[in-house]
Amino acid sequence: MTAVSADSRSATPAADSAPRTNGRAPDKTGFDFDLIGVGNPIMDLLAHTDDAFLREHLTGEKGGMVLVDDADIAALVGRLAPAPVAAVPGGAAANTAVAAAKLGLRTSFLGKVGSDATAAQYLAHFREHGGDTSRLKHAPLPNARCLSLVTPDGQRTMRTHLGAAMTLAPEEVSPEDFAGVRHAHIEGYLLFNPALADKVVQSARAAGCTLSIDLASFEVVAAARDWIFAQLEQGVDILFANEDEARTLFQRDEPYENYARALARFGGIAAVKIGAEGAWLARGDALHRIAPIPVAQVVDTTGAGDAWAGGFLYAHLRGAPLSDAGALGSLLGSQSVQHLGAAIPAAYWPQLRTAAAELLARHIRS
Repeated sequence: MTAVSADSRSATPAADSAPRTNGRAPDKTGFDFDLIGVGNPIMDLLAHTDDAFLREHLTGEKGGMVLVDDADIAALVGRLAPAPVAAVPGGAAANTAVAAAKLGLRTSFLGKVGSDATAAQYLAHFREHGGDTSRLKHAPLPNARCLSLVTPDGQRTMRTHLGAAMTLAPEEVSPEDFAGVRHAHIEGYLLFNPALADKVVQSARAAGCTLSIDLASFEVVAAARDWIFAQLEQGVDILFANEDEARTLFQRDEPYENYARALARFGGIAAVKIGAEGAWLARGDALHRIAPIPVAQVVDTTGAGDAWAGGFLYAHLRGAPLSDAGALGSLLGSQSVQHLGAAIPAAYWPQLRTAAAELLARHIRS
């Protein structure tokens, strides 16, 4: 993995922050977990609608995410009736961690869940798919939830109430939460709370983790441009952005590969995802065009970028070249958009795991 600045990675965990095995034996590298996702554990509410509904009932741009009260979500759900609304455990970093776990990485998650039935369902789902929940915090509050309104073109417009997730405080996070973890993946939505985001990246670096950040939304980038550039200067191993997020970050229109090159100049890996057009990856002077995988019908783009990141991180942390890691990300992203919600149905995972194994075997042979 690309090295970051020495002063941001030289710290070691405190003596009282010894790795927690959570019943697992550390692997031969000394890590208990390959990956920890950090973000908001949110129950996704998914519904199909049309552009007319968005224009009539929402403010803000189509395709974005806006924080709202729980009552606002309830009102929108009521207005959607009789259209069905599905409930699926989600959250950007959690979606990425689950995808990586299903491919074979040992994953954990850091965030705050509530104490209601929604929280219990969320925890059971994460464990069922191979994730560790011992590092999650708990609050006597309702769990977070997000309403994703999916239009016929597959775009999703989100309204989110963070509930218990928004009560995660900086003083609750420490290097111990990252002890025994190789890589920390942080969702951009945490950047709405700069003090918390600061504590998360400081703690991950102090524990010796490598670091990736997914910018998550152009609204996030608009609110946190200075923070993002400051972190890039300190050292971020991998930055994930889509075309809208990259454009908002640099505040200019450029060919997408130029965004990737500009981000890579900070010393890490840049992954600029451009939806149906594929992606650009850059590290140092190397630039890779990742071809898209065409699909017959786009059902829902919710979580497609999260799935892409999960596939990329799995392959990258297993030592695959950037182009192969991007190809696996593209495969998972293309599968994700063919289903409602962020979760790829169980029936498709054997095929995806086989593809991942063949990719890694090709790398080993080469």
